[in-house]
Amino acid sequence: MHAALFLDAGPLTINGTFIVEVIAFILMVVFLAKVPLPFLGIPKPVYPWIISIAEARQQAITEQLQEADKARRDADEKLKEADAKLADARKTADTVIEGANRSAEQLRSELREKAEAEYQRIVQSAQQDIDTERERALQSARNEVAGMVVAATQKVIGETLDDQKHHRLIQRAIEEVASGDGRG
Repeated sequence: MHAALFLDAGPLTINGTFIVEVIAFILMVVFLAKVPLPFLGIPKPVYPWIISIAEARQQAITEQLQEADKARRDADEKLKEADAKLADARKTADTVIEGANRSAEQLRSELREKAEAEYQRIVQSAQQDIDTERERALQSARNEVAGMVVAATQKVIGETLDDQKHHRLIQRAIEEVASGDGRG
């Protein structure tokens, strides 16, 4: 029956192979925990070396995460600064545009006032020219009427008048023409 025990070994059966494997595993763990392997490039025992490499890697990852977090915070801060500068620039642009609009409106108003003043000056100048021309025409008409009156008077009276009588007759004729009476 003893041979049957060894032949019917299952996964939970303790046999000689299992004991040898457990002892070999323990020896290997102790060997890897205590003996350095410099010929393989491992300067100290394998487990502490693996742990130091893992800790160094963990430390490097932690530092990279902290640097990334710091970079993210710096980027957020710079973004906030850029947003503030952009808002400031927009305010400045709005102020400049508003000032330009006011200046344009003021310039438009000044030009309108100048145009109105120029229009008034031109109208006034034209009115003066019209008045001057009317005065000239009236004076010309008066002179013509005076000449006709003198000629008619000379024909009617048959004599020439002195300057004083001549002037009185002309004035009277002009007044009659101006009043529309025509009778004198």
